[in-house]
Order: sequence, then C-alpha cells, then structure tokens
Amino acid sequence: MPPAHAGVTLDALSYAVVDVETTGGRPQVGDRVTEIAIVTVRDGAIVDEWATLVDPQRPIPPMISSITRITNGMVRGQPRFADIADEVVRRLEGRVFVAHNASFDWRFVSHEVKHATGHELEGEQLCTVRLARKLVPELPRRNLDSVARHYRVEIPPEVRHRAGGDAHATAHVLLGLLRDARARDITTWGALAGFHHGGTARRRRTLGAMPRPVRDAGDAA
Repeated sequence: MPPAHAGVTLDALSYAVVDVETTGGRPQVGDRVTEIAIVTVRDGAIVDEWATLVDPQRPIPPMISSITRITNGMVRGQPRFADIADEVVRRLEGRVFVAHNASFDWRFVSHEVKHATGHELEGEQLCTVRLARKLVPELPRRNLDSVARHYRVEIPPEVRHRAGGDAHATAHVLLGLLRDARARDITTWGALAGFHHGGTARRRRTLGAMPRPVRDAGDAA
C-alpha cells in the first residue's frame, strides 16, 4: 500500500453510498437494475443525493414488485441504464463505493456499466454489513433495519426497499460506523483497510489503493 494513500484520513475521503433495486439476484443470467440511488458523503456529512428509476428492458417479477413496490408500469418510459451510465460513473469516480452488502450492489452496477459502455468499473468497496459486524458485534442481526435502529436512523416505511430511502439510511449508518471507527483510533484509510478486511495481507492490498475511475475492459489483459 503506498504510504501516501495509507495515511489519508477517513474524513478526507469522499464516499458514494449506493443502493440498487433489481429484477432478481443474478445479473449474469439477465437480471437488471430497476432503480439506483447514489448518496455522496464528504467531510462527515451528506452533501448530495441522486436517484432514478431505470427501465430494465425485461419484466419485473411480481414477487420483486411486492417487495420494492416498483411495477412494470412505473419503469416504462424511464431511462435505460445505458442512458444514465455516464452519470453513474461520474458520481462514483474518485469515491469509495459503499453499500449495505456491498458485493451485491457492486456486482449489479459494474455489470450494468460494462454492458452499457464496454468499460470495467474500478474502485474500492466498503461494506456497512461487514463494518457493523466488527464495530457493533453485540447486534444480533446486521440487516439495514437493525443497524439503522442502532444508530437511531429512521427509515420511513414508504421508502424502505426503495433505492433512495435505503441509500439515504445507509449513508447515515456509514457516518455512525465511521464515528465508532474513530473511537477505536481507526482514523486513516490504511487502518480501516486492515480492520474492514480482517487484516490479511491480500485484503489490505485489495483495499489499499485509492478509488479510480472506470477503465477499458481491454486493460485487464
């Protein structure tokens, strides 16, 4: 890990807190994003919030609609992901990608960006589920409702399981987790990297670089 990056303070970082709603759980077999929200956290505060419905170009299963309350009629005529891909990348670039169960949201967003642009999404991920497991181990559950309740973050029922509401709540959870991290004298990116990933050398190297923009898929070769 480059020393200059390891020493960056948590307050000096900019975070993109992301939530997506989707047609299912497997983008590799055709599931698509139906709604995305990105909340920007900087200097210990929420500084920007953005959300949009997305036309997934495939039907939304009734079971999914019953959870998210997003219907086929609601997404009809909304932008396709290809129409918003540049905006998504702009909002992620140079920021730490944060989500509650980050691997799920990262998998969908990176798949959609590559599908729309042919470019690979790169950057660092921070999972609030994983941080909560380490910072508040006394919690019996780490779903968003439980962790939000611990940090006294209210999620109105009408916005729960919608991208904007969940991303907003996750952003407040992140601020609480970062406060708890600082209370443990975890104040830099390098210290958080080791803590977040359990301190293994391989994980530290993965989280160690600062967030980067997308790159061409051919660069991976």
